[in-house]
Amino acid sequence: MIRVAIVEDEVNYQKQLIEYLQRFEKERDEAIQIETFTDGDQFVENYQAQFDLILMDVQMPLMDGMSAAEEIRKIDSEVVIIFITNMPQFAIKGYAVDALDYILKPISYFQFSERLNRAINRMERRETQHVTVKLKDGVIRLETSDIYFIESQGHDLIFTTKKGSYVATGTMKDLESELEKFHFFRGHRGYLINLQHVDGTNENGAIVGGAEIPISRSKKKPFMKALASYWGEVIK
Repeated sequence: MIRVAIVEDEVNYQKQLIEYLQRFEKERDEAIQIETFTDGDQFVENYQAQFDLILMDVQMPLMDGMSAAEEIRKIDSEVVIIFITNMPQFAIKGYAVDALDYILKPISYFQFSERLNRAINRMERRETQHVTVKLKDGVIRLETSDIYFIESQGHDLIFTTKKGSYVATGTMKDLESELEKFHFFRGHRGYLINLQHVDGTNENGAIVGGAEIPISRSKKKPFMKALASYWGEVIK
């Protein structure tokens, strides 16, 4: 399913974009979930990296599309942004926020479907995987490959990553289920380890990103098996 946000203050264009998305959905047999917003300020306030594609009007009353895109890029580097505008000189500035393209008003279905096909192709070519993390003061989208390990401390989850540490909310059980497909292993009830960043092991546990992470006795054998599988080795 493709999750699409329409951020457009003019109701007639909002309706037209919905109709075009529904038409595209039928023609391509692609499930599309649509949410609408009337201003960039409202959209940014509720944004939690929950969309695959944003159709963003450039000119809106409270917060324009360019400013909204700048705020979104602070927490979401992967979402595809397409600007909707009647002034192409503004849309060209969109490259500064890694916008994929722009659509000129009045909108024709032909140009709309072309841009949408490009957007879907970009989504399908993505090589990196992400996890959306709920922080105490907001949300952030992290590349799973940037995460070294996650530690449970009371009611907090501490994400240690290439870019620093983040204190998040949630449960280790839910996180383990979500990250298992990305080669994360729970070698201890208080730690979830990214096998990609295991540099080695010792009698106490694993060396991950320069830190020594404990591995419980009951988990040591399955951990070594998982690590061997990831490394492509055979442990006798």
